[in-house]
Amino acid sequence: MKEQVLKDKKIAVVGIGGVGGYLAGMLIREYPHVTLAARGERGRMIREKGLVLHSDYQGEIVAKPEKVVERTEELGPQDVIFLCVKNYSLEQACKELENAVTEETVVIPVMNGADPGERTRRFLKKGTVIDSLIYIVAFANQDFSITQQGDFANLRIGIMDASEEEKNKVLEVSGLLKGADIDHKVSEDIERDIWRKYILNCAYNVLTAFYDNNIGQLRSDPKKDKEYERLVYEAYEVAVKKGVHIAREDADAIVRRFREELEDNATSSLQRDVNAGRPTELETFSGYLVREAERLGVDVPVSKRMYEGLREKIG
Repeated sequence: MKEQVLKDKKIAVVGIGGVGGYLAGMLIREYPHVTLAARGERGRMIREKGLVLHSDYQGEIVAKPEKVVERTEELGPQDVIFLCVKNYSLEQACKELENAVTEETVVIPVMNGADPGERTRRFLKKGTVIDSLIYIVAFANQDFSITQQGDFANLRIGIMDASEEEKNKVLEVSGLLKGADIDHKVSEDIERDIWRKYILNCAYNVLTAFYDNNIGQLRSDPKKDKEYERLVYEAYEVAVKKGVHIAREDADAIVRRFREELEDNATSSLQRDVNAGRPTELETFSGYLVREAERLGVDVPVSKRMYEGLREKIG
């Protein structure tokens, strides 16, 4: 796509946490018509100082968006929307986007879980929704700046069984991301890629939160190490029963990454949210899997025990 066509795009980012903040910083740096939806003190700080991104991978970035709106309903029609909210806020966020989404709008939910794209399509009922996942370590700070850690921030985008029109939309978004220097790939099987990450999260988030342990503590306990493995293979078995084109070696690699690659001091977003008394994505990382397992007749005893234990812990 020609550079000027990309420059003319109206782009919005909704949800300025770690993921949304990183994407926003990168997009604003390249494109003039980027609007952020940010309420209260966060919105005021971005209006006054710009979006501040401390990135190990991209360096220090201070990016001034064209506009910052207090309410998502104020966006007006957009060409591209990156939707980076928590799963429990997705339905409300889609309701608030009613005036921003036209039949020509492309919406990319960059969120955790196995089904945010499917749910976004159901809630919006218009526009083109592109499925995605991102590998990134990023979070918002108390001063509303964003920190991205590590030497990677990689997005995958795609649509299963896409029509020619949908394929063209995916390529347009790929061009937009490339122009902003956002590492990404157009996936040949986005469902498989989403489930690879989802299976990891079904173990990583759930076990760290259940025991309130970091990865090093879990790895050093043989019982917990084995439970991590079981969580991975239970989620894998659900994916297979659902018809996801995922291989046993994908699950093996997730277990191997836990045992050999993850940092000892690594914690999870679910663990941090539980400890802070904030709303959590337990239903995303565990509840969805347990319900799908029951629907499909797959036995997931460890996942079910930890889901129920965390529900009780959260209250």
